[in-house]
Amino acid sequence: MKSLLWSSVLSLLVVTTLPAQTRTIAERLGYPANAKLLILHADDLGVAHSVNVASLSALDSGAISSGSVMVPTPWLTEVAAYARAHPNADLGLHLTITSEWETYRWGSVEPKDKVPSLLDRDGTFPRGTDVVATRATVPDVERELRAQIDRAIAVGIRPTHLDSHMGALFSTPELLATYVKVAREYRLPFLAMRGDPRIAPQPPLSIHDVLLDTLIAADVSTPRDQWAKFYLDAIANLKPGLTEMLVHLGHDDAELQAVMVNHEPYGSTWRQRDYDVVRSAEFKRALKANNVILVTWRELQKLVPQA
Repeated sequence: MKSLLWSSVLSLLVVTTLPAQTRTIAERLGYPANAKLLILHADDLGVAHSVNVASLSALDSGAISSGSVMVPTPWLTEVAAYARAHPNADLGLHLTITSEWETYRWGSVEPKDKVPSLLDRDGTFPRGTDVVATRATVPDVERELRAQIDRAIAVGIRPTHLDSHMGALFSTPELLATYVKVAREYRLPFLAMRGDPRIAPQPPLSIHDVLLDTLIAADVSTPRDQWAKFYLDAIANLKPGLTEMLVHLGHDDAELQAVMVNHEPYGSTWRQRDYDVVRSAEFKRALKANNVILVTWRELQKLVPQA
């Protein structure tokens, strides 16, 4: 199910023609126009203690530059405590309207009777984005997204950006429009890509939106015995512009094995491999050798109009 994420992202977010900008994002941030900017980003904070420990230690060490938090998940308050103690940490929100694991489930932040189209009979989010696409109503989705953002702020997380767990908010034009609308109203940058001028979204992305040039993520087709090579090749082939590289961090321990039981893709061994790669000396050398500049969504947030 999650293997469909990036095809959904690319088909619905690589969608816009923008007026020519006089300066690149790199220049607007104070870098040379041809700089290779990279957001090295970890998804899924809050889902488990193991994920939090791995992701937050990677943030602390500079192995990653950004992360995003799943507000409805059980370990949110641990991330909130970190956010309060580290107010400059780059933490966005991984807006969540799916719950993919077999025995480890979560539901809405909003009361169940306020967002009925988002929930299964047991009161949890559905496992797949296909269910979201066919069943979720726009008012319920908007209500839940706002509740998640407000909840994060209430517990001490000041989000730097928004993105979408499993790409669920990219699954239909209507949900995409809701995602963009909410992000703009909260004055937050959101994951979206500069792209194909032949496809016109609703609503159109604007010159004021901060758009990625490239998105990189391992998926189910990535050979497990060539994990490090996938990331090292991606760094070696990085082009000038703004790129986000998504990783999923965690430790292959008893907790995460239980959380992600019977689900090898994006499971505990997957997350351990990602963790080992981004912390490796070889990966750090590759970033330096290829003149990659790590940036954060917090920096990009400064480019979003605030009034």
